[in-house]
Amino acid sequence: MVGQVPSPARRRCGWARNERLAAYHDLEWGVPLHDDHKLFEFLVLEGAQAGLNWDLVLAKREGYRAAFDGFDPERVARYTSRKIESLLKNPGIVRNRLKVTAAVTNARAFLAVQEEFGSFAAYQWRFTGGAPRQNAWRTLQQLPARTDESDAFSLDLKQRGFKFVGSTIVYAHMQAVGMVNDHTVDCFRHAELGGKGPAARKQR
Repeated sequence: MVGQVPSPARRRCGWARNERLAAYHDLEWGVPLHDDHKLFEFLVLEGAQAGLNWDLVLAKREGYRAAFDGFDPERVARYTSRKIESLLKNPGIVRNRLKVTAAVTNARAFLAVQEEFGSFAAYQWRFTGGAPRQNAWRTLQQLPARTDESDAFSLDLKQRGFKFVGSTIVYAHMQAVGMVNDHTVDCFRHAELGGKGPAARKQR
């Protein structure tokens, strides 16, 4: 990650409890992304997180970057069974066969979406009408685990052959890439990313 070391004096979301998470929170989480390469990276990492914690995945992020050819979906889509077996011996990633295989499957499905829509970003952002959903949660306990949008996004991904894309995983992805602003209202990033009011938007 690029940028300065985060200031401990700033008020931020309560989950940013160490330097690595704080840097990710301050520089990346919730920033609207329209770059397909980065979107594929987050799909791989969110899938890897299933059943684990995000801090562990962030700690292995550079290991993933090296193991998965810089998160290049075209290269990952060409991985063979031999390549998958070699990845399962790599301590730099989460060595779970289903997750590693899913990353390859998802790369192929990702390319198909790009072919159909011109970019994965164009496809993905349709689920929030092309703009971030601005929420105004007062506490972390108010954040939903899934929404109508993530349900629809998840279902569509599954129908296109993607794996490890349940609604909860997809909502975490939406939070990460800025499709929703789920910084709490007392966090300095909430306003910086367009949040304006203390009244939380009601989920349908």
